[in-house]
Parts: sequence; C-alpha cells; structure tokens
Amino acid sequence: MEKRSELYRGKAKTVYQTDDPNRLVLEFRNDTSAFDGEKVEQLDDKGMVNNRFNHFIMTRLEEAGIPTQLDKLLSDNESLVKKLEMIPVECVVRNIAAGSLVRRLGVEEGKELNPPTFEFFLKNDALHDPMVNEYHIQAFGWASKEQIEQMKTLTFKVNSVLKSLFEQAGLLLVDYKLEFGVVDGQLVLGDEFTPDGCRLWDAKTREKLDKDRFRQGLGGVVEAYREVAQRLGVELS
Repeated sequence: MEKRSELYRGKAKTVYQTDDPNRLVLEFRNDTSAFDGEKVEQLDDKGMVNNRFNHFIMTRLEEAGIPTQLDKLLSDNESLVKKLEMIPVECVVRNIAAGSLVRRLGVEEGKELNPPTFEFFLKNDALHDPMVNEYHIQAFGWASKEQIEQMKTLTFKVNSVLKSLFEQAGLLLVDYKLEFGVVDGQLVLGDEFTPDGCRLWDAKTREKLDKDRFRQGLGGVVEAYREVAQRLGVELS
C-alpha cells in the first residue's frame, strides 16, 4: 500500500490518500487541542498510544458485530482505513453526568444517568458543534431516517460492549462521541475511539484518565492514556 498526498489535516490526525482509491492512511499525531483549537500542545507518544488504543477498541467492536472503518495497524502512528462518505454529525452517549451536560443543565457532575442519554451534534468547529435533533438531520439531508435509527442502535450497542470492557479494567465509561460514514451502502463506525473522544474515570477513586486532564490543566495526560491502555491489555511500544 503506497501512502500518497495529504487529504485532510484535523486537530490531532492527518488523513492521506493511497494508491487504492478505497483506502486511506490515518496518522495519529502528538498534537493535543481543546476548546476548538484555542489550547494546543505537543505531547510525546500521544499519537502512538491513541493509534494502538483505537486499533484495540475497533477490533473488539468488530468482534462484537459492529462494522468499523479500520482495516489494519500499519505502524506506531498509522492505520489503514476504509474510505467512507462521512455523516457530519456526532452521536454522544452519556452514562454519567459530566462536561457540557453539567454546564447546560446545572446538574451535579458524577450523577449516574439511567437510562443513558443520547444526543446529536453537528460537526462544525466554526459553530462550536451545536446540538441538533433528528428533524434537523433529515431536513438538511445529513442522514436519512433509516441511517439515524442505525446510528442510534449501533451507538448503544457500542455502549453495551465498551461499558463491560472498561468495567473489567476498573474504569467507568462516563461518556463518548462516535462518528459514522457510509461505504458500499453500509453504515460503518468511523474516525476513532480514544481517550481524546470519551471520558474515563477510575471506578474507585473517580480520577479522570482522559482528555479532561488536558482541558483542566491536571497534567499527566499521556501517562493517564497509557494507564487506561495497559489496564485494557493494549500492546504499546
């Protein structure tokens, strides 16, 4: 597989074209950002940890019958993925109140949510990823009614699989975001699942082991990511 020109550069990942029009190379960089790119730093080994973490999680989800974009690990920082037509919305599930939910609704951080909440957000940095609903998604043609239902079903299936996986490692899956795309008419889980896009707490102490360490200036970001990976049994370099 020959890696070719850069196709897209995000906050922490770069996507490259390959000599196969149906495959892309996803490079996880050491860049770390928060607050729509207002806070940016380089953290050694973060790209490697996230790449290997994502490969581990996506493999577990595939084994559970959830189709994903991932093909294979190429190197410490790169993975080969299927080229998807991405749906421009994020699916967010919250098992425990934290982050923007606490700020918006004035609820106590740490409150367990039963049932878990589900929200859609438009992927648009300029608009700060506003919350949208199913009517917006259909009216603006971002996804069909059938795709919306599929996204919800798959997102909750991911919740069931990963809550159990993290619980076995002594971790709480507080919340997370997913993105989906379409390939050959099939809805597929795309992008990544890493501590950059979810909240993970120690089950006993409720210590934060995710990107909130960067957002809140707690330090030890990559160390926390490594701890989560090692508890799960992810092989790191």
